[in-house]
Amino acid sequence: MKFEGDKTGRSLQESTDAEVFSALKAGQSQALAILYDRHVGLVYGIAYKVLGNAAEAEDLTQDIFLNLSRSSFDAQRGSLRTYLGILVRSRCLDRLRSWRNRQRSLERGKVELQAQGSSSGDPSFEHLSQTEQVEEVQTALAELSDSQRQILKMAYYEGMSQSEIAKQLDLPLGTVKARARRGLLRLRQLLDPKGRGPS
Repeated sequence: MKFEGDKTGRSLQESTDAEVFSALKAGQSQALAILYDRHVGLVYGIAYKVLGNAAEAEDLTQDIFLNLSRSSFDAQRGSLRTYLGILVRSRCLDRLRSWRNRQRSLERGKVELQAQGSSSGDPSFEHLSQTEQVEEVQTALAELSDSQRQILKMAYYEGMSQSEIAKQLDLPLGTVKARARRGLLRLRQLLDPKGRGPS
């Protein structure tokens, strides 16, 4: 298939990465499939090597290609392959930093709960506190839409990645991500007394 704007008569499949990327930016959806076929091995390979988790590597790979048309790639500054290599390493490091920060927050919360339990002198204090938190979260979850609640439960109670959820629910990955994000924002609003607003 000849692509729009090509003066040589070559098909999009025969074009350079820079030309295919330009076609993608111009809205030709088959360009994404071509770039995916050419570079998915590189992107997934780096993601898997850095993250060490197949599901997370797959999720990141899909995310990078789904957002490629909005990327800042400039063919004047280097090849698309080099750009993708740098991009995926950067996104992997962002994810690792996020995981570490989350882990530190969990550890801090655990230490604080243990300290509160010790200072109360009541061995059941920690259990009581956790039970109250679980009830608060359950009440807040009930306030979400069915679709948001289902996705968050699959992610946090069943440990499924967003790509696994998308496959199981037969939804586009972008839809799952959007619903999860909106659900988390609503949960934060419901669980944070300052975010509830006047009652």
